Order: sequence, then structure tokens, then C-alpha cells
Amino acid sequence: MEKLQVSDVLAQAFVAEGVDTLFTLMGDANMYWSAKMGDKYGVRVIHARHEHCACAMADGYARATGKVGVASTTCGPGFTQIMTALTIAARGNVPMVVFAGDAPLASAWYLQQIDMAPLTLATGAHYIGVKSIDRLLDNVREAFQVAQVERKPVVLSIPMDLQAQEYPYMADYMPSSSIIPAAQRPVPDPEIVDRLIDMIAEAEKPIIIGGRGTTRSGARDALATLAEKSGALLATSLFAKGLFTGNPYAMDIAGAFASDFSRERFAESDLVIGVGAGLGHYTTEGGYLYPGAQVVQIDINPRGLWQGLRTADLHIRADAKAAAEAIVKRMDERGVSRTGFRSGDMAAQIAADNPDSKVYPVQSNTVDPRKLILELDQVIPKDWDIVVGGGHYFSIAMTHMTGRPADKYHVVNDFGAIGSGLPAAIGIATARNDGKVALIEGDGSLLMHVQELETIRRQGIKLLINIMNDGGYGAEFHKFRAHDIEAGQAIHGRGDLAGVATGFGMRGATISQMGQTAQLFADHQSANIATLWDAHTDDKIPSRAYRRVHYGEA
Repeated sequence: MEKLQVSDVLAQAFVAEGVDTLFTLMGDANMYWSAKMGDKYGVRVIHARHEHCACAMADGYARATGKVGVASTTCGPGFTQIMTALTIAARGNVPMVVFAGDAPLASAWYLQQIDMAPLTLATGAHYIGVKSIDRLLDNVREAFQVAQVERKPVVLSIPMDLQAQEYPYMADYMPSSSIIPAAQRPVPDPEIVDRLIDMIAEAEKPIIIGGRGTTRSGARDALATLAEKSGALLATSLFAKGLFTGNPYAMDIAGAFASDFSRERFAESDLVIGVGAGLGHYTTEGGYLYPGAQVVQIDINPRGLWQGLRTADLHIRADAKAAAEAIVKRMDERGVSRTGFRSGDMAAQIAADNPDSKVYPVQSNTVDPRKLILELDQVIPKDWDIVVGGGHYFSIAMTHMTGRPADKYHVVNDFGAIGSGLPAAIGIATARNDGKVALIEGDGSLLMHVQELETIRRQGIKLLINIMNDGGYGAEFHKFRAHDIEAGQAIHGRGDLAGVATGFGMRGATISQMGQTAQLFADHQSANIATLWDAHTDDKIPSRAYRRVHYGEA
């Protein structure tokens, strides 16, 4: 019988957990395991050029597939690089396991030794330190169980000298799927359902906000029925954008990215029902979005206090779909039906809504970023995945793109960090493997991890990258200007990002006027490699969100 090392048994356990893709950057403490995953056990291995990016790629992969994303780093300086990516995944409730090779147990002194536990816990991730061969497989099972059940990243720390030891037992691994409780739909308390229906019966202008929990529950149709019976308009949180695409009474994103028309409707509302949504600071505009409304929150784990805000007047602990169906059934039994907002030409007004119609002169050889996003939205088919990073352009992209289902939008902004859009898009493109993924990213964000363009080319990933290049850090220079401060320190010039892309072996093109993208998209489709569009956007055009928040525009 073949003698197996611990690294082999670990690889077999990960494969038994259904892992088919690994994102890694190798070093002494994880290199042998990573190599075996690909060479011996048939896992697709994506070799990143930075540990943060390996982790962010696994994050994107998990968001796209619903599976546990797996990344790996070496110890010490390899591990410390992923603190931001871990925090993003923790705040985004992303199931992920990080195989973190650790310093050798038997070494008296090791240059790269660091205590991983406090760093991990500070990010909101879970930490499991492997200390003995006897507990090895239990630790792996626990890591995948926690990642899935608690929906959070888990760091599995494994000393390098332990990995090299011979495994003394039979490699008999029972995967976490054998112990994870079956998915269930908790139903709401009938008494509390009646309390909500009493509120609906009295409401004149209700609005329902669907969140990410609604998309996971598959509650779209049930909520649409509830909204119809209660006369409610529909909106979503940022992370559920597209949930109600096609519904004539859907107003798109609530809160910070809401249109002026949508904001006016919220100001009129007397009842807001949040379903599968945290109802946090941005979704509610710090509690000022709907000042005259009673608020109800329906969630698996409703919070009375979230991000410093009182979330609701009534909380219903239940699955989104189960709750919506129970409420509709009880409304029918009680004969409750309301017209609410759904009278007159409301649907026509929603259809005519424009999130930002202000006219700006456009500098020569640049494009209006708002119009470019509209053009991209027309050119890129609706069945493509759209990945959006963080930055000034972010609100423009998310308010002007329409007509896509919720699972086609991927927003990487759970921690307010720039620089994660590109690696997340690589993870999503790896998961989809169909060449139908487009990234919208800023120039500053791209340049933080531009080395991953080489990863894209080397790994044969077909990705369309559109860089909103305003020549600097737009979030910063627009805030400087809003306070009449010279913005030069945040403006660095546009450079030649298309040339940079071709230097990495990709296709590159510069966009400096409207009307170029249709042909460029056709060119991308006919090629078999990734493409980067360097879109020179006018740095004098702030988004509507920035004009409201920073420039004081009503």
C-alpha cells in the first residue's frame, strides 16, 4: 500500500469536499500541497501573482457558484497580505476556506513565523489551527462546515513540517456534507403575520425592499405577488440589484444610489417592508430615506440594531419565500387587498425615470462616464456577468445598468476597498468558464494589482475589462473639489493602460469618444483572449450620488 504524506491526505479531503478549483500563491508552507492538488488530484489551480488576489479570486468564485471558494497562502508575509480580502469576504458572508501553510512546529526559530489567529479573528473570519495528525481530518471537516453553515471565510492553519509527515492511519475522510443540516425554510409566527397584515391594511403607500437574502431564498415571485396585493412598489438593496427586473413597479436600488424619483416615493411611504435585507446605513440613508414610514424587517436573523441604526418597528424571523407566501395566503383568508401606490400612471413614471439627466460639457478626447455606462449596457448582452469594483465610477455603473437578473451583478464593495474588482472577476470568469464576464473597474484600482493581467493571459481566462480611467483617484479628487480644495494630489494622468494590457499579452484598446464599443465588442468576441478597454472618462463629471452627498446638490 502506498504510504501517504499528510499533504496527500489533505488534498484528498479537499477533493472529497467538492473542491475543483484552487487559487494560490505558493511558498514554502503551501507549495507541496498546492502542487499535489493540481498534478496528482486533478484540481484546476489558478496561480495568482499576489496573495490578496488569490483570496479575492476565491471570493469571486464562491459568489458566482455558491460553493466554498478555496485559496491558499504560505505563512508569515504570504498570510499577512490577505487581511483586506479576508475582511471583504467576512463582511460579504462569503463561504471560503483558506489553506494557510504555517511555520514548522518543531523549529526553534523561524523567520516567517507569526500568530495567525488574532489577525484572522480581527477580520471577522474563523480560525482553525491544526496541531496534530490525530485531529487533522476533523479540522478540515470543521473548516468546510463553518464556511457553509455560518457563511464566512475560514483560515485553516497547517504547519509545514506536519504536512511532510507520513500519515499513520487509513485515509478515510467523511466530508462535511454528511453532517450539515438540510436546508430549511423557517415559517413566520402566524400572530406576527397578522400584525403585519394589519399594518398593510392601513398603509396607503407601501414599499417592499428585497435584499440578498431574498435572492438566495428564491422569493422573487412570492414577493412580487405580495407587492401586488398590498399595492406596494418594489426596490432592492445594492446587493440584490436586478431582483425585480421586468416588473413595472420596480424602482431599482433603494438608498444612497436611488434616483430622485425613487427617493421622493420613499419620502411619501408610510410602510416599508425589508425582506432578506439588513436595512443598514446605505440602504436607508442613515435612517432618513423614509422618515414617515413604519418599518418591518423579515429575515432569517433579524437585527434590532444594525450599523448603528434601529432597523425596524416589527421583526419577523423567517425565510423570505416562506414568509411572503404565508403573508399572501393570510391576506387572502382575511380578504385584505390594497391599491396603494399602484394607481394612475405610476408604472409609466417609473419607466420614464432617469437616474441622472444633468447635462455637462464633455472635455475633448474623453467621454461622459454616465453615457459610456449606458452604451456598455446596450452592447454587453444581458446574460453576461457584470463585475463592479469600488470607486467613484461604482455608483454610476450600478445606477445606469439595467435589465439584468440579480445573479448577473457582482459588487465587490463590502469593505469599501478598491483593488479587488480585477481578482474577483478572475474568480467569477474561472467559475463561469464561458467567456461571458465583464469587469467595470477604475484606473487606480487596476494599477493596485495590474500584475494579475499576466495571470489572466497565462491561465487562458477570457475576460472583458472596461477601465473607467479618469486619470486619478476620482473618489478623492471629487471630494477635494466639493470642498474647494486643489485636487492635484489625487490626479496622476491617464497613461496608456491599453498599451499596458498588450504588454501583458492581452488585447487593448483606448476609448476616447462615444460609439466605439459596438465594434470593439465584436472584435473581443471574435478573439480568444482577454481584452482591456481603457476608457478615458471626463474627470469633471461627478456622479449623482457624489453631487448629493459631497457637493450638496438637492
